[in-house]
Amino acid sequence: MRVVVFDLDGTLVDSIGEILASFAATARAFGLSYDEAAVRALIGRPLAETFRRLYPGLDPEPLVAFYREHHLAHLGERARPYPGVRQALLSLKEAGFPLAVATTKRTATARRLLLRVGLLDLFAHVQGTDEGLAPKPAPDVVLSAARAAGGRPGWMVGDTALDVLAGRAAGARVYAVTWGAGRPEALAALRPDRLEPTLDPLPGWVQSG
Repeated sequence: MRVVVFDLDGTLVDSIGEILASFAATARAFGLSYDEAAVRALIGRPLAETFRRLYPGLDPEPLVAFYREHHLAHLGERARPYPGVRQALLSLKEAGFPLAVATTKRTATARRLLLRVGLLDLFAHVQGTDEGLAPKPAPDVVLSAARAAGGRPGWMVGDTALDVLAGRAAGARVYAVTWGAGRPEALAALRPDRLEPTLDPLPGWVQSG
């Protein structure tokens, strides 16, 4: 069984603003500089790695702890599914394709966000990287999500270079969207199978093989 695997933030849910707000709050709390463009370029990477890149020489763990507390306290307040996402997911599910989420978020946090935005019921499995799985661009979280959903990754849908690389490493065809954190020109340079501004063409593309 071929599974359609999705990234979460910036792919299914317009939650980039919430992520940036939590990074900004963390910087303020610790008296650090905040560069939104630099943060946006690192979205999708593990938090500890992101903070090490943003603030070399600092212990990232207190920053990670503060970020998580702030992010959970405000999870889903402003986040919404992108237009047409629920209909695209319904079309795929009704056509018999298992759906899964593979995210760098913790599994429980990802499930909570999906529940708050009304999408959790559509997925056979939600997989985070808090269970010892290597983060994207490694394929581990994609492969694990697909296995738990009952098959192998047939398609990977994401908004960043990390998603494209992870999907390709997992042996999946890759559909990239330009409405998230990734820069369209950077995504295009990686030559995904499809590069689109929305998910509207996704069901037809998946069903075509």
